Amino acid sequence: MGNACSDGCFGMLASKKVSQLRACKQDLKKFIDSKNCHPIMVRLAWHDSGTYDQRIKNFPERGGANGAIRFAGEMNFGANAGLDKAKGFLDEFAKKYPEALSSGRIAACSALYIGAHETLLSCVAVMASSRYGRVAVTSDSECVKSASREGFSGNAGLPDAEPPFGCGAPTAAQHLRNVFTKKMGFTDQEIVALSGAHTIGRAFKERSGACPFGYGEQAASKYTKGDCIVRKDGSKGVGMVGGASWTKNWLTFDNSYFKDYKLSYEDDSLLWFKTDEALHTDPEFKKYFDLYAKDQDAFFKDYAKAHKKLSELGSKFEPEGGIKI
Repeated sequence: MGNACSDGCFGMLASKKVSQLRACKQDLKKFIDSKNCHPIMVRLAWHDSGTYDQRIKNFPERGGANGAIRFAGEMNFGANAGLDKAKGFLDEFAKKYPEALSSGRIAACSALYIGAHETLLSCVAVMASSRYGRVAVTSDSECVKSASREGFSGNAGLPDAEPPFGCGAPTAAQHLRNVFTKKMGFTDQEIVALSGAHTIGRAFKERSGACPFGYGEQAASKYTKGDCIVRKDGSKGVGMVGGASWTKNWLTFDNSYFKDYKLSYEDDSLLWFKTDEALHTDPEFKKYFDLYAKDQDAFFKDYAKAHKKLSELGSKFEPEGGIKI
């Protein structure tokens, strides 16, 4: 009788969690669309996962998608400048949906945009196959320590845009492989596919220092001003005004990062760093770069797989198999 009661109570709790996750997912989708904050939400999820180091086996020392970025130990890295804004957005959802785990909601946000975008039919699988229930770290003391980043400590374990590279690599291509392959376990194909997320990215002078365009209308590039039309549906809205993007329509997720990269060499309002250049000059990267430039569906399919892998790096699930909604 006691076991039956225990099982029944567990079932009720699990049902409540799933119900809140579903409701949270729908609310997040509406919120992100209304705020046009897709890029910073993608960046938050990326940077939370980007602490992962496959050379370290134990949780949470290995880093990864565990929600640690909400603590100062991660947020205060220069590479994470500005992400406190995205954290603030999600804190409100945490209050409304306390059963939706912190790390789960962070890792879900970038997938929400990709999965919801009407043209990305093949990428809907990112949301459909995503698992929830990641165990979140509970304090700053559980964040990855700088000393454990081994050659990547200066930039939160993430790639540098330009040389000199923190890992000591002589080329941008080697730097990308040091970060994404040696540290995080991605293949060349996955590196190129994931780089396509720059399609909806922006950089700001006040954050990275690698971009001449900054906050506000006066410091914006010609593609990031308040009156720009950059959404696929043609609606107005750019979210926070300013900065510079890699693509002209930087709130439209497509393959323009690959297809139109030459525009970045001709237009000073568009970004293109040494790590971007490496993707179409290194022979192994170039194979996939050229494929995605020609075949958008191939990019969507490969991005979906790579993004799912990214969203689960270093994760520990509770229950063990995670929760699907």
